[in-house]
Amino acid sequence: MINIITGHYGSGKTEFAINLALKKMSEGKKVTICDLDIVNPYFRTSDVKNFLSQKGINVIASEFASSNVDIPVLPGEILSVFADSRTEAVLDVGGDEDGAVALGGFFNYIKNREYRMFFVINTLRPMTANEDDILELAKKIEETSRLKITDIVNNTNLANLTDKNHILESVATVENCAQNMGVPVTYISGRRDVLKNLPENFKDKLFTLETFMNLPF
Repeated sequence: MINIITGHYGSGKTEFAINLALKKMSEGKKVTICDLDIVNPYFRTSDVKNFLSQKGINVIASEFASSNVDIPVLPGEILSVFADSRTEAVLDVGGDEDGAVALGGFFNYIKNREYRMFFVINTLRPMTANEDDILELAKKIEETSRLKITDIVNNTNLANLTDKNHILESVATVENCAQNMGVPVTYISGRRDVLKNLPENFKDKLFTLETFMNLPF
């Protein structure tokens, strides 16, 4: 299975990608996480490479990631995940349609494989605060990558300031977008202390996120 993680800058897609990889690993699967983010030099899965490697997760990223050299070059090793059907691949894609350009380069490798493309939404970010902007972004990502979004992740948050009301106030917007796109809201993600305060009817969609991107690796 190829799991593709997309979304706007600041949506929390990289945090979700890391946690999804850890979840797959905990289920006893062979996991590789690939950093396809050649746009944003500051938040990359390679920043936690040592941690993930210690957990048994293979990390593929540009050799220039986590350095002060930002060169948009992806390692050829990425092709290995498309050849191994036993691997659960998690692809962390750069934000917006610009980031999806790199993903589109692998279209011929992905199109014949089983894949899920998760679209991570944070309605508290300026460019994804309303339905029109969210749907426009989703359309551009699909057009650029030539792949279809299959799942939506509601990751509405204000970092450490997040409370349950932020998530609850986002639900209608995200659900309307999902209905318009014809895909499910598969997960509502967030910190454990926030999610535990949500109503019981949300429990089947909750995806607990541990925070890794600000660890001092």
